[in-house]
Amino acid sequence: MSRPLEDILFGAPSPRAQTVTRVVSVIAAAVLLLLAAGIGLRFHTAGQFEARFWEFFAWQTTWAFLAKGLLGTLASAAMAAVIALVFGLMLLQGRLARARLVRWPSIAVIEFLRGTPTLLLIYVCFLVLPQAGIKLSTYWMLTLPVGLSTAAVVAEVYRAGVLAVPRGQTDAARSLGMTEAQVFFIVVFPQAIRYIVPALVAQLVIVVKDTTFGYVVTYGELMQNAKVIIANYHALVPVYLVVAALYCLVNYGISRASKRMGQPMH
Repeated sequence: MSRPLEDILFGAPSPRAQTVTRVVSVIAAAVLLLLAAGIGLRFHTAGQFEARFWEFFAWQTTWAFLAKGLLGTLASAAMAAVIALVFGLMLLQGRLARARLVRWPSIAVIEFLRGTPTLLLIYVCFLVLPQAGIKLSTYWMLTLPVGLSTAAVVAEVYRAGVLAVPRGQTDAARSLGMTEAQVFFIVVFPQAIRYIVPALVAQLVIVVKDTTFGYVVTYGELMQNAKVIIANYHALVPVYLVVAALYCLVNYGISRASKRMGQPMH
């Protein structure tokens, strides 16, 4: 007997699928380790691991400067995430509306923002809006485009979760006399969130990565500050390795926090 499409897309993987996933993961990890070893050997041969390229990491001023950039990254990413989650929900409401005058404009906005590169939106805020008399700070020149670009994707992620909720539950809620808003926010949306937590986490990670476009508007985020250090000490590889580790720690923290949020309350 074939499994329903909803079970295939959102249900737990079968034992065979879990075994295949483990084997592929082990092979991928081995390949990545070999690749990392090869890259490390090339860096060592090129002298990138010499002490003179790393000694400034023992200075407090270096870490203070990186920490300042990291705070800038987190501030921009946090606000962009709020914009994406809230505006994405608004776009979802329009996307699911019965009235065409609401639904079609929402679809158009979603498709436009999904199809437009984030970098192009940043250039619009940086170059076009000032000519129209709209002046934004460097913080908003970065945060607003990242948030809007992500909101369109988040709206589609929301929609996938909503469509995964069994229709019988919405029919049962309506039979109890609930309004459409009550059905959505009390019955449908809380269940949809459970399905889409991994996808939302992936989008939040992308938001953090997109803040690296801050160099366009000279916003003081982590990568921008890293470029300053590289320019001063000519230590490209060590600085980028440390910055990559910092980004990994931030994204790991987001993943851990999402797992805690996804655990049922006792």
